[in-house]
Amino acid sequence: MAVEVGTVGTVPIVSKDRIEAGSINIPIGKLPTSVYCEDTQTTRSAGDIASRVIDDLNSALAAKNPQSVASLFVDNGYWRDHLGLSWDFRTLNSRQKIADFLAGGIRLEKVEIDNSSPFRAPHFGPIDGGIGEVKGVEFFINFTSDVGSGFGVARLAEVTKDQWEIFTFYTALQNLNGHEERLRHQRPRGVDHGGDPTRKNWQERRAAESNFDGKEPQVLIIGAGQGGLIAAARLKMLGVETLVIDREDRIGDNWRRRYRQLVLHDPVWLDHLPYIPFPPTWPIFTPKDKLADFFESYASLLELNVWTKTNLVSSSWDDDKNQWTVTLERQQHDGSKESRTFHPHHVILATGHSGKKNFPSFKGADAFQGDLLCHSSDFPGANPASKGKNAVVVGCCNSGHDIAQDFYEKGYNVTMVQRSSTLVISSNALVEVGLKGLYEEDGPPTEDADAWLISLPSEILKGQQIKVTKAQNQFDKNTLEGLKKAGFQVDMGPQDAGLFLKYFQRGGGYYIDVGASQLIVDGKIKIKQGQEISQVLANSIEFADGSTLPADEIVFATGYQNMHTEARAILGDALADRVGSVWGFDKEGEFRSMWRPSGHPAFWYMGGNLFFCRYYSKFLALQIKAIEEGIKKEGSR
Repeated sequence: MAVEVGTVGTVPIVSKDRIEAGSINIPIGKLPTSVYCEDTQTTRSAGDIASRVIDDLNSALAAKNPQSVASLFVDNGYWRDHLGLSWDFRTLNSRQKIADFLAGGIRLEKVEIDNSSPFRAPHFGPIDGGIGEVKGVEFFINFTSDVGSGFGVARLAEVTKDQWEIFTFYTALQNLNGHEERLRHQRPRGVDHGGDPTRKNWQERRAAESNFDGKEPQVLIIGAGQGGLIAAARLKMLGVETLVIDREDRIGDNWRRRYRQLVLHDPVWLDHLPYIPFPPTWPIFTPKDKLADFFESYASLLELNVWTKTNLVSSSWDDDKNQWTVTLERQQHDGSKESRTFHPHHVILATGHSGKKNFPSFKGADAFQGDLLCHSSDFPGANPASKGKNAVVVGCCNSGHDIAQDFYEKGYNVTMVQRSSTLVISSNALVEVGLKGLYEEDGPPTEDADAWLISLPSEILKGQQIKVTKAQNQFDKNTLEGLKKAGFQVDMGPQDAGLFLKYFQRGGGYYIDVGASQLIVDGKIKIKQGQEISQVLANSIEFADGSTLPADEIVFATGYQNMHTEARAILGDALADRVGSVWGFDKEGEFRSMWRPSGHPAFWYMGGNLFFCRYYSKFLALQIKAIEEGIKKEGSR
């Protein structure tokens, strides 16, 4: 199956953190020069070509010869690896970098071609992310290593007549030898038959497990949102004792409390959770309260240990003992509070994609006589009884647009304050162009779609997304032109690479249009653009150019700070000063600190949208399990 132009975009859900300085603005990847032509298919099959290259690769792996392995790649080829070659995330670009890295040890033992489906089996087609400029051979692989097994994706280019070399090669560890996930053939029995009069039934065993009676968790996860629950599910399947804590009254309340019209802006095919995907009756776009209820059911069905109404009172790390000490305070059913102290081996921060609320300080805000909300997350919904009042929304990303649309629908006079440009893509363009062919009703299995997309090195993905963005913009041409005429400034992301890369490199600055853009085009939502707010007056806002805007209600939809700020607030300065920067790209195009070593021992970041949580949680769990079982040694690569 070849994915055609414009079919491979993807997008995160509502999330507006600000990426810390130092994130690499990755270059656009250079594509290989290929002599491939259509009649190649008549002289040799894609399977034969793939077999020849993989046979040569296995010979080089068996000989433990780094130079021989590297010679199978085009000169500017990529090997992207997630725990297959080392205990970290790496993207090696060029024969020399591949050879130099493998000189430190070759973990892979054998690679096999996956012929289990047409999507996975070798086939001719685009090898540049579906754009179609460079054609070659693409296929999935399975591999074994000295610690486990995994899968990946390979793309081959014909560099000279009948000479095929690897352009991109992706390897991702999926299983640890002897510690396979507790699924299917590894599932638990659920009962111990026999004559023991003291044996407990399921409910009694479950209560003891969730309360950690007489034992301690190996892992403490802070936050029972999508990140915390999915990480806990992954760890449970690997037999790692895990406790999730959250301050909310119920699982999912962090979604229930959001503004009443909130619906995920990306479709269900992108949002499935591991082990229990959404049912086939699920709506394409998920309402917030429905998602919250699903999270609650997910935790129950998978028997995750979650303590709600629980606060982290204190935490400390002892370098000498290599140990955490955490004290928790949990509210009981009768209103009393119980204090427990644990010594988990690992702490995972999963409080959301972002950090603290980003609220700029404005002169005069305390004197405002109307309703002023410092953040979109506090917005309860527009009041129909306030029809005719003046509402001002500061911020023009997803939440800002949704809130402005809600105000308009309740009869307010609405103005959005846009201080810089915003990337806009319609939900329809996302579904019909960006995701079509990969994440759709008749697309490949979610696991295959995820691996195919992540297998693209970030530099190649960036070049591909430039093409996808052009196709999406053509789909949205009338809307984008109308926005410009209305005074709303749009952009196309870094180097015109669109939403995906803007999210990666900035973490905000975009709107997935679900109706508000047409209201702006029609003048029903007014725009104040390009001016900073100088002060808030009793009944208006004054801007740097001296103009004023009447206001009865003001909502600041100004996003969130970086996740690092939440680590500092919850776990203290000692930890925050040791961890590395989070989110954004490192010099190889891998995400910084997320789901990988953070810079502080036994501390991990877990976050992102449902897509990221689903995919990368597996690697986080595998790293922790490897440490717990002594497979990953201290200081090992």
